[in-house]
Amino acid sequence: MFVPSTTGSRMAAVAWLAASLLLAPPALAQGPDRGKARKAVRSTPAASQPAPLRDGQAETRLLQVFRLASDGHHREALAQAERLVRDYPHFQLAQLALGDLLLARSRPMQQLGSVSTELALASTPGSATALEELRIESRQRVVAQRSRPPEHSIPSQFLQLAPSYRHAIAVDAALSRLYLFENTPKGLRLVADYYASVGKLGIEKAVEGDQRTPLGVYFITSRLDPKTLRDFYGAGALPLNYPNPLDQLRGKTGSGIWLHGTPSDQFSRAPQATDGCVALANPDLERLLRTVEPRSTPVVIARQLQWVQPHSVQAERKSFEAVLDAWRNAKTEGNMPRLLGFYAPDFQSYKRMPLNEWAPVLQAETRALRGREIQLKDKSYLRWTDSTETMVVTFGEVAAGARTGPVKRQFWARRGNRWQIFFEGVIG
Repeated sequence: MFVPSTTGSRMAAVAWLAASLLLAPPALAQGPDRGKARKAVRSTPAASQPAPLRDGQAETRLLQVFRLASDGHHREALAQAERLVRDYPHFQLAQLALGDLLLARSRPMQQLGSVSTELALASTPGSATALEELRIESRQRVVAQRSRPPEHSIPSQFLQLAPSYRHAIAVDAALSRLYLFENTPKGLRLVADYYASVGKLGIEKAVEGDQRTPLGVYFITSRLDPKTLRDFYGAGALPLNYPNPLDQLRGKTGSGIWLHGTPSDQFSRAPQATDGCVALANPDLERLLRTVEPRSTPVVIARQLQWVQPHSVQAERKSFEAVLDAWRNAKTEGNMPRLLGFYAPDFQSYKRMPLNEWAPVLQAETRALRGREIQLKDKSYLRWTDSTETMVVTFGEVAAGARTGPVKRQFWARRGNRWQIFFEGVIG
């Protein structure tokens, strides 16, 4: 596992490489305080229309440079790399590609950042590590493009999304990739995907401060304005509801897991560079900020996503739906012994309410129905499988004759041959 360097060492390594090739590094923000310059830009009155999105463009252009170079079109690759660096002066990987292409004029290029380790070590402290990080970032971007998900496929966690869930996000930590989906009447449609960084020490977060990114099913809870944040978080942030009820059941601790951007002097970060968050380039995060909806956008973070065709999960969805329908019938009938049989002994609701305290709440809810049938509307099923199989279920619970009802979320776990609820709470 490599040790991520700071923004400064990554920039220094690339600037040193450029200087070694007699290439002046691309101009960065001028003046003694780039942060003040950025604040000045933010204070400009907002235009009537948002600025056009530029998400994914830098990476697309970089990969085109790689393809041209691989095909032997070095002159065209060099011209495109120069334009890319002018447009994105803080894109360290683009600067490194430009340096490679210039170096290739004098000798064959062995690999990205084709300088000797001895020279790197003799220059700026951390240069060798920074160059290695950039090589890994390059490989992650290329491998992700070569490993495109099959057409019309979806991550296996998305069994069903309610129409009110307009978007969904999935993160593949192994590929350093975030995928954005639109929920259409015909099902989920992949609309964009981006390079993303995760925790310095990898994934599977367990305790506060372990610098790991959690794995599981989460939801975006809010949208943070960049004006309220340090420059470190870039274009803004989308907090997640870590620890979720499954994490809490397992005793996991920590907080403050966000999807966020990068500092103004850095385009992207190393694949493992955060304290547990998921970091994207600012143009890519801006697309998410403009697109997704807090509270109704699920975010799956997996070690490696498994892509399936939508029809392949129908049988499992119907099987679980039969269990949920049995729970609904028991509650409609007010059959408390049968209803409580759906709840696990280690059940907890919000505020850590155990089952013996939750039972009177259920009793009161069934009495309030006065024999009316419950309808479950806008149902969503999100599956999570690791050492156990979990189903995250969200629905609107509406009594017959009523127009609205509470929005509830349940966490079910498969215990042997049975599904049992270990968490239930009202979320809206």
